[in-house]
Amino acid sequence: MSAPDNHRALLLRVARQAMLERGLEPDFAPAALAEAERLPDAPPQAGADVRDLRDLVWCSIDNDDSRDLDQLTVAKALPPDAAQVLIAVADVSAAVSPAMAIEAHAVTNTTSVYTPPRNFPMLPERLSTDLTSLGQGEDRLAIVIEVTVDGAGSAGASDVYRALVRNAAKLAYSSVGAWLEGRGPMPAAIGAVPGLADNLRLQDHVAQRLRASRHEHGALDLETLEAHAKLEDDLVVDLARDEPNRAKQIIEDFMIVANGVIARFLAGRRFPIMRRVVRSPERWPRIVELAQALGEPLPATPDAKALQEFLMRRRAADALRFPDLSLSVIKLLGRGEYVASFPGEAGTGHFGLAVSDYTHSTAPNRRYPDLITQRLIKAALAGSPSPYDRPRLETLAAQCTLKEDAAQKVERLLRKAAAACLLSTRIGGEFDGIVTGASDKGTWVRIFTPPAEGRVESGAQGLDVGDKVRVRLQHTDPERGFIDFARVGPAATAPRRH
Repeated sequence: MSAPDNHRALLLRVARQAMLERGLEPDFAPAALAEAERLPDAPPQAGADVRDLRDLVWCSIDNDDSRDLDQLTVAKALPPDAAQVLIAVADVSAAVSPAMAIEAHAVTNTTSVYTPPRNFPMLPERLSTDLTSLGQGEDRLAIVIEVTVDGAGSAGASDVYRALVRNAAKLAYSSVGAWLEGRGPMPAAIGAVPGLADNLRLQDHVAQRLRASRHEHGALDLETLEAHAKLEDDLVVDLARDEPNRAKQIIEDFMIVANGVIARFLAGRRFPIMRRVVRSPERWPRIVELAQALGEPLPATPDAKALQEFLMRRRAADALRFPDLSLSVIKLLGRGEYVASFPGEAGTGHFGLAVSDYTHSTAPNRRYPDLITQRLIKAALAGSPSPYDRPRLETLAAQCTLKEDAAQKVERLLRKAAAACLLSTRIGGEFDGIVTGASDKGTWVRIFTPPAEGRVESGAQGLDVGDKVRVRLQHTDPERGFIDFARVGPAATAPRRH
């Protein structure tokens, strides 16, 4: 089909319709917006139960265009070779109560939805990008997670408390990552804050220790090629890859350790926990087959450590193709879910992270499970009973899983719709790709350049997840997010960066 003249308008229409079809609300009720406007913007104060930590060199690291800032980080060296890491999480629960219309919207969607034409925040922007965002130079209430990391990368003594914090520098993954890796200059915002450069180097060092330790214990080291649509003059002009870098790893590893601390904190006070779990892989035998095809044995039963060791060997042997293998493993592991657990009950662990204590607590502006956890934390700190009983927490866990799945489907559809817009002028072109889905419902392939996914309409017989193929573009339908391919043959064997 011919390319539409205004991709942005088309994608916005697709996004809104997709959300409504999946039980998500793209718009806030007038009552919720009115509540947000009435919220006071008086500066918060420190007090007997709120420490004043504004003198620390806190910083945020997020996407270039992020305004809903949930976390700040800082580190302190502890001789001889340990460090203390502090993670400040925006105290959203100080502004949002369960009786509010704002809360009703958050319970309906349970997450922010990120699409190419615009973001659909879980909370009104008056909150998520202002009053409860940890913006640069602003005094904000936070929950602080403090943890000591030893020289071997093991998390030790920890504490959780309320505090008043101030973001000294709003930083971006791309520029900080390039600086830490020696690929670019120091961002000006870092140089403007005395001591911040050394502190970020310390944070980077600690994060790498934490990552190495997790991998030694079987956490999966996966690398996928995420991409986002670039729009210029309302047209999709490219699918830009989000490359991993050390700045992203600081946040990833600090948030993982923080979530583990919070889970143990709540369990130690005999509070319920909204756990984030990934059970044993749904299709472990297929993962074993993929490994065997590469000359690598894996146990017949799921083994996270054995899988991680296999992945490490494959990264070293073929770094260019490693993202393809990672994508296949992720698809075969199956989805994560939220599960409410209670004192005295054994909790299900997170297979991919190789941890048994894990919750979501570090993004309360963007995820409702994190707001639930924050209320549990504050009740525990205050010596109050849990604000949620078993039936309510179990219901909310199921709701959060359902709506997170719905949001992910919307985001995936919009990525496909944007890719269909981009590819609409390349009908008949041939591309190499990897099979990302194979079932009775159909076979899907992600092509490497541009990184777009579509359905194989003909020649899909015998294909399974992880197979490499060459396909011809047959048809695109941006309105439905459809890209249709025909199988041409096996993928080219020459290495490529994709």
